[in-house]
Amino acid sequence: MSREVQSRLDEVQGRIEAACKRSGRNVDGVKIVAVTKTFGPDAVAEAAECGMKIIGESRIQEAKQKIQFCPGNLEWHMIGHLQRNKVKDAVSLFRMIHSVDSLRLLETVNSVSAAAGVSMPVCLEVNVSGEGSKFGMKPDEVFTVLENSTSLMNVDVVGLMTVPPFTPDPQGARPFFAALRELRDKCREKTGVPLDELSIGMSNDFEIALEEGATLVRLGSVLFGDRKKKEPSDGLILDD
Repeated sequence: MSREVQSRLDEVQGRIEAACKRSGRNVDGVKIVAVTKTFGPDAVAEAAECGMKIIGESRIQEAKQKIQFCPGNLEWHMIGHLQRNKVKDAVSLFRMIHSVDSLRLLETVNSVSAAAGVSMPVCLEVNVSGEGSKFGMKPDEVFTVLENSTSLMNVDVVGLMTVPPFTPDPQGARPFFAALRELRDKCREKTGVPLDELSIGMSNDFEIALEEGATLVRLGSVLFGDRKKKEPSDGLILDD
């Protein structure tokens, strides 16, 4: 399968380069998070053989079972909804958390990270669309969370993340990606927090996300093909 993955990765990288060129961006500012949800350690090893270094998982239990059997030189990111009672596992398993959706969760990540002697980079998840089925803080809550984050010594808020409503036409995601970028810019100006990362874009819409400033694109099916088991379409999927 590694040749197939390599072929898909080559195509994706070409599309990334084209999107960056269209928007006047440097492709070096883009990182692929290879999402291996429902795929086993063999798929992770194949991704590593093809040069992918960041692996994304959205479920703590699956990550616990999988990571121990995977190459040891990879950077694992938590990209799914995180419950406070799972933070200890998340801090031990992952190098970055994309989906911190409340101040209370951020404070928990900070305290657990302090106990573990680490500092955890995180993105704040923002529900830009306002959909009730999606996780994430309201846009007007982000400023307060950022201001409070400056007193938390063991978390580093490095950016923002969102999941737009799914539309068959990828262009439908553009207003939501643009809104997050604009929110990031306002937050930068108001708080001074750099917020260098924008975790936006999945297999269906990553080119639009790149045109709107994505630095982390969460890609699954476009790299690995159809998932091994069907996921419910409930609007809560944070990766593709």
